[in-house]
Amino acid sequence: MDRPARMLHCHSTFLLGGKEARAVRLMNAFGDAAEHVVLTAVPGALAARDALDPAIKVDFPGDAAPSLEGLPGIGRYRRLARYMARFDLVLSYNWGAMDAVGARRLFGTRRLPPLVHHEDGFNQDEVERQKPARIWFRRLTLGAAHRIVVPSRRLERIACGDWWQPIDRVVRIANGIGLPSHSQLAAPLPIEGCPPGRGLVIGTVAGLRPVKNLARMVRMFAAGAPGDARLVILGDGPDKPTILDEAERLSVADRVILPGFVRDPVRYLAGFDIFLLSSDSEQFPISLIEAMACGLPAITTDVGDIADMLAAENRPYVIPAGDEAGLAAALRVLAGNAGLRRTIGAANRRTALERYDEQAMIERYRSLYWDTMRLGPGA
Repeated sequence: MDRPARMLHCHSTFLLGGKEARAVRLMNAFGDAAEHVVLTAVPGALAARDALDPAIKVDFPGDAAPSLEGLPGIGRYRRLARYMARFDLVLSYNWGAMDAVGARRLFGTRRLPPLVHHEDGFNQDEVERQKPARIWFRRLTLGAAHRIVVPSRRLERIACGDWWQPIDRVVRIANGIGLPSHSQLAAPLPIEGCPPGRGLVIGTVAGLRPVKNLARMVRMFAAGAPGDARLVILGDGPDKPTILDEAERLSVADRVILPGFVRDPVRYLAGFDIFLLSSDSEQFPISLIEAMACGLPAITTDVGDIADMLAAENRPYVIPAGDEAGLAAALRVLAGNAGLRRTIGAANRRTALERYDEQAMIERYRSLYWDTMRLGPGA
């Protein structure tokens, strides 16, 4: 098209989780070829917008736009459908934005712009199993999506099996990142409270949400890290008080550092020694790819596609989520063996360089989005 594409992004929140980080990278990569509007179910949860290129044309209408929050309703869906009609493409993300899919299903796939739905995993309320009502809602409405994008093989199986979606509607695109150079790794950005050379830096990048179970990470750290190590959790979100309370309870509050949102987490990860992931649920976490690209060994819970993502040398440190003693023991092993950390980290970096280049991911999304827009309303 001759003018910039008009894209509507529907999120539950726009904090710096994996899906938001990927959306920001794509928006920045599309440059002046697209204009964006971001709707969220929680209008004030917008920390990820700080990572957007200031040159990108993007609007956050907040209360001026239809709500993505609340029970399904004909009136609310009608207002949402009318709003969607202003755009060339609608992009919805996870369960929190399924109302956009429902509105398109109810009010005319023939006259509304095409919609691409993205699924990246489950929140705390579906860690054990999916809620039957949500399964049925997806079965009834996802036919309104032109394509459903997933990052992992597990979600691909769920979409085709549990949600009854035909395989040709489901597109699996692995997450990728801008891989840091050796010079960038040699000059990590400083973290306040972590002067270099004063003990191991252990930690993660995560939205501070219950599904990340960062209180578990604090327990891992308290039980398995040396006394001079620091735990750094880069990110923002509602679970910060829970993390701080657990650190206080375990008498490690003076060694737990929460810098908040950072614009370029890879530049900070380059100064870490060990990466941790304590989530109850993940699929294909971008933060893990970033850590691998920085040459870090990782200790993670065994969720989603994580075991397949890592280099073979790192797989013994993928531990069942319920085995906190095993997670702490793995941390003790890696914390006490610098040579092993270097060997595993080097293998992870090789794997990241071979598999997870950001540009390949961007081109797949660019092709999908623009090919979809060419089909016009009704796709």
